[in-house]
Amino acid sequence: MKLNELRDNDGAAKKKKRIGRGPGSGKGKMGGRGIKGQTSRSGVALNGYEGGQMPLYRRLPKRGFTKPNAKKFAVVNLGLIQKFVEAGKLDAKAEINEDALVASGLVRRKLDGVRVLAKGEITQKLDIAVTGASKAAVAAVEAAGGSLKLAGAAAE
Repeated sequence: MKLNELRDNDGAAKKKKRIGRGPGSGKGKMGGRGIKGQTSRSGVALNGYEGGQMPLYRRLPKRGFTKPNAKKFAVVNLGLIQKFVEAGKLDAKAEINEDALVASGLVRRKLDGVRVLAKGEITQKLDIAVTGASKAAVAAVEAAGGSLKLAGAAAE
């Protein structure tokens, strides 16, 4: 291979469409804009406009509801708690509460509380006290010989 034989891979470089460069180009004269009218002019943005017909986004009904006072929990998985205990960032002998999770860096901020989910495995006996937990998480901690106490009534 020589320098003069170097070239792009097929399909790597696409030629720019040159509009308004004579009839031979196939996009000459009006440049694919048609004759007269609003869209033949520059500076036109007709997003969602359907020629006076009621646009789709107004024909369809509004759906859904966002609860204004919904609680936002910081979520922690059991596998991560186990990993932090093994790394020595969490003390397995002491009770693992929300403040300990924040201090270890596992949770950035408590929000409306910390909720424990059952992803990952737990192998040690841990005493955990948090705002909420899934049933599977409670079962997994108790199966390992530990306890999971809930401060709020957020167990589902």
